[in-house]
Amino acid sequence: MRDIDSLAKLREGINGIDSEILALLSQRAELALKLGRIKAEAGTPVYSAERERAVLGRLAKLNRGPFPAAGLSAVFTEIISACRELQASLSVAYLGPEGTFTQLASLAHFGSSANFLSQPSITQVFAEVEKGNCCFGVVPVENSTEGSVSDTMDLLVTSELMICGEILQQISLDLLSRARRISSIKKLYSHSQALAQCRGWIENNLPHARVVEMESTAQAAKAAGEQPQTGALASSWAGRLYGLATLAGNIQDNACNITRFLVVGKSCPSPSGVDKTSLFFSVPDEPGVLKRMLEPFSRRRINLTKIESRPVKTRAWQYLFFLDLEGHVKEKQVSSALKQLSRGCSYLKVLGSYPRAAAKS
Repeated sequence: MRDIDSLAKLREGINGIDSEILALLSQRAELALKLGRIKAEAGTPVYSAERERAVLGRLAKLNRGPFPAAGLSAVFTEIISACRELQASLSVAYLGPEGTFTQLASLAHFGSSANFLSQPSITQVFAEVEKGNCCFGVVPVENSTEGSVSDTMDLLVTSELMICGEILQQISLDLLSRARRISSIKKLYSHSQALAQCRGWIENNLPHARVVEMESTAQAAKAAGEQPQTGALASSWAGRLYGLATLAGNIQDNACNITRFLVVGKSCPSPSGVDKTSLFFSVPDEPGVLKRMLEPFSRRRINLTKIESRPVKTRAWQYLFFLDLEGHVKEKQVSSALKQLSRGCSYLKVLGSYPRAAAKS
């Protein structure tokens, strides 16, 4: 009887706290509406990457538990998203159809209150933002196992869009099918990156299946749901969306399988204090030239987090170098390094400065 009384009191306490949280959420929403009116009068964008990063970062530092850090971020991302939507609708293009890892990353970054628009290809995501039909686009750029996504890298060279943010998403791939047994699968659908991430598993378990590349993992799941004796490599969420059974779960060859996504838009966020800058540059073909090009960063102790060469599509054996560095283009040291770099480059394009995503492992 004492346990029942204790349970009732605890539940009563939780109900009281929930009521307080609801009242505080309403107060927050009222302040957000006032802020939205000020932004509208000043012509200021509703979405501020650096501000949202600062809000989440401050709360993470304040959190002493036992509420989990991941849950705190998820809860406040949704609170921020709902309050932002009270100010104005935010449209986000993503590589679809519904159920892709890109959509999962978009939801984690912008919250579910944003207006998400599925696109059939990475090219179309860029196009929708360039035409002004969407405020932002979310596209995959690299995977920790298989490296860069060529379509995204190529479009970054030619597009006028800026990188406005990045998202790191843990990738867990399942074998999905209407079939009851793995041995029944004659054809396997997925995106080229997902197929590569499961190469070893496929060779060991589906050596005779015909492999077909698709524009996205969700498109693969959709196709598998429409045809017998077919399977797809996709997320468990895609399996639920398209009515497929999971015949094998978490089958990627590398347990630490993370994809980096980029948020692209028409302007660069202001410094957040925890930023990254991305750029492309090319250099004349001379001995030691790359070392000289990187010296401006070394001298200023600017950390380079990624450097990769990319072929120039219009000229054989000519290369662009893609570079990620810590810091914002508006910071004195970064700006100074880029000016020095530009003097020795034959081509330099700053792709954007944006808040760094929290590291995952």
